Amino acid sequence: WTWGSNDSGQLGQNDTAHRSSPTQIPGTTWNNVLIAGTSLGTKTDGTLWSWGSNSNGELGQNNRSVYSSPIQVGSDTTWNIVHPGYEGSYAIKTDGTLWSWGNQSNGKLGLNETRTPSKKSLSSPTQIPGTTWSNIEGAQATFAAIKTDGTLWCWGSNSYGGLGHNNRTEYSSPKQIPGTTWSQLSGGVSGQQNLYGAIKTDGTLWAWGANQNGPLGQNNQVQYSSPVQIPGTTWSKIAVADKNMLALKTDGTMWSWGDSYYGQLGHNQNEIRISSPVQIPGTDWNTVLACHGPGFAATKLA
Repeated sequence: WTWGSNDSGQLGQNDTAHRSSPTQIPGTTWNNVLIAGTSLGTKTDGTLWSWGSNSNGELGQNNRSVYSSPIQVGSDTTWNIVHPGYEGSYAIKTDGTLWSWGNQSNGKLGLNETRTPSKKSLSSPTQIPGTTWSNIEGAQATFAAIKTDGTLWCWGSNSYGGLGHNNRTEYSSPKQIPGTTWSQLSGGVSGQQNLYGAIKTDGTLWAWGANQNGPLGQNNQVQYSSPVQIPGTTWSKIAVADKNMLALKTDGTMWSWGDSYYGQLGHNQNEIRISSPVQIPGTDWNTVLACHGPGFAATKLA
């Protein structure tokens, strides 16, 4: 079911009308769906479907046509995880292979090449090397992914150190961030100011990238181009949005920090900035999700 803005047909309703209440997309076997300007979804039979904006071939249909209802990408039946990015799309198959398509600027497709006048984009899925990818995150032109061996890899634009490689160098193919115990990852963006948060298997929480208004949780606004630890060792879940972060601990508490211009930090205050974690009332929080834009959603235990 989808609702909200529909300028590019991203709601999958075969039109571009906005909707203010949930409306069903045809079908009953949807499995993993993410709605953005370009929308991607998999079904339980392993098929991949796309709809919405397609100016850079990000629907994977080998064309630039806009589709306002789901259309299958190829005929493969082993698609598992999807992640629509800005003018690009990413998906992981059940065999652990990672695929990308769309705009190649800044090397964000991870294919060891950048956009050129003769090859501005790829309009069908192309494999990024490797066979053990388990998670993909990113926004705008910076992307990161974790492998099943606990390694963390980043590529794309790096003007704010969002790739975590202790420099501002752009990489057009995945480059590993040190460590083999990374377990969870979330990325956010404001303009080109990319930032990431990640949790290790020991419960420590790390952040890097742009730090305007303090979303890296270091009690300052200094940019960090390699991961820095946020105090604590019992972090369990992380969500990163526009200049802010939200995280859960194993005791069910929820914490937030960064920009709260619209009250998105959940502290009953607008137009504030908090540069280190502050607890949101409650001890029975269960999941947290970064919304598309400056906001969060969370669930509690029943």
